[in-house]
Amino acid sequence: MSIGALRHYAEIGLFEPAEVDPATGYRYYREDQLPTARRIAALRDLDVPLAVIKQVRDLPTERLSERLAAYREDIESIIWRLQRQSHRLSHFTEDRMPTTAFTLDPDDERRLAATLFNRVWELLERTGRGRDEDDEMLHAAHASRYHWGVVGEPVNRARGEWQVSRVYAVLGRAEPALHHGRRCLELVEEHGLSSFDLAYAHEAIARAHRVAGERDQTRRHVELARVATDKVTDPEERNLLDADLAQLD
Repeated sequence: MSIGALRHYAEIGLFEPAEVDPATGYRYYREDQLPTARRIAALRDLDVPLAVIKQVRDLPTERLSERLAAYREDIESIIWRLQRQSHRLSHFTEDRMPTTAFTLDPDDERRLAATLFNRVWELLERTGRGRDEDDEMLHAAHASRYHWGVVGEPVNRARGEWQVSRVYAVLGRAEPALHHGRRCLELVEEHGLSSFDLAYAHEAIARAHRVAGERDQTRRHVELARVATDKVTDPEERNLLDADLAQLD
């Protein structure tokens, strides 16, 4: 460590001398301070910021490894962002850059959301889907939900979440199915949507728990869905709910 570095480290409280001669200003360090000095020097050689070094200076080896792993992830995310920026800059020409941000006409966006929603239904009902069709179904469900998020009402967003949850359940992926089912329920409760939507929110959560093999939670949300179904007055909507809930018994 240079004299200038030692002076700076003392000023910021990173590495202070054991004693300072008041007459000469000489700094004295103890031998037992050497491990700390070596750790600081090694981390500075790796360009670790002083603020991070101050946090890890006295950590035991295991905790040090955990903290540096987190710092490494931060660096990797920065590298990834810079790589993308570099790639975009390498393809930059003024005649290829839009002068304004691209936006859809609201009516076109609404039609696109509905078209994607219906396409997902078509794929859900198709037997013998291949892997490519499963991918299309999943991405179309997310795309539909995105566009409903831009132009739709709360009911559109809630039903979009329900559809995404159903797709994940059909694909056997319990965790994202549960996440989107719960998000559907949050939207239903937040906006006071109909008993039909409340029943289907619980149906989605029940189906996700069923995929996960969690029988008690499946039964609990099926019962909650049935309570909401009892308040649905439209016969066609009740029939839809009864048919879907019968699959979960």
